[in-house]
Amino acid sequence: MTSHDVVALVRRKIEIKKVGHCGTLDPIATGLLLLTIGRGTKVQDLLMSEDKEYAGTLTLGITTSTQDRQGEIVNQREVLPLDESAIRAAFEKFRGDFYQLPPMVSAKKYGGVPLYKLARQGQVVEREPRLVHVYRYAINRIALPEIDFSILCSKGFYVRTYVHDIGEELGCGAHLKSLRRLKSGRFDVDQAISVSRIKTVSREHILSRILSLPEVSRMRGA
Repeated sequence: MTSHDVVALVRRKIEIKKVGHCGTLDPIATGLLLLTIGRGTKVQDLLMSEDKEYAGTLTLGITTSTQDRQGEIVNQREVLPLDESAIRAAFEKFRGDFYQLPPMVSAKKYGGVPLYKLARQGQVVEREPRLVHVYRYAINRIALPEIDFSILCSKGFYVRTYVHDIGEELGCGAHLKSLRRLKSGRFDVDQAISVSRIKTVSREHILSRILSLPEVSRMRGA
């Protein structure tokens, strides 16, 4: 289910047309998707600017056209023995401020057209690298060719590209196997209602879970 599908589901359930989301989740991703409803859509851009926290798994040795497991395999390379210090050094290179090139398969627009639509037509266009920031990361499991990691990063950050670049730094390539958004600003996935539950509960129950604008402001510390 795409982020757009979730928005459409909530619109139908609560019978309110003005529903938006605060940052598309990649097709392979799970986790937190913030929705704005009614007057709340006015603060959508503000909420989208928040830092994000993710947990993911990368697979070394294979690069793909989308930088994740859904893409076509572009290249396969041998994964030579790597110790933890070499892996940590590659992660460490992408910490703090650095420039990241948005992938062609993304919602970022070029001339008003989403890049993924151009990619489907076989086009590759010049993209402007953007300044991003990694506040912290953790390497949670190493079971080559897989590595589990978590990361706190700035808005507009592509975890797929982060994984791709780490793979190139290690000399064997990599793609993103799985991803889960844990937090967006001070909003936590543990506080969220699941899509499966949205499908079964009443309209009144969903409406009771909606935060007011003052409540959102207090959560953000504004």
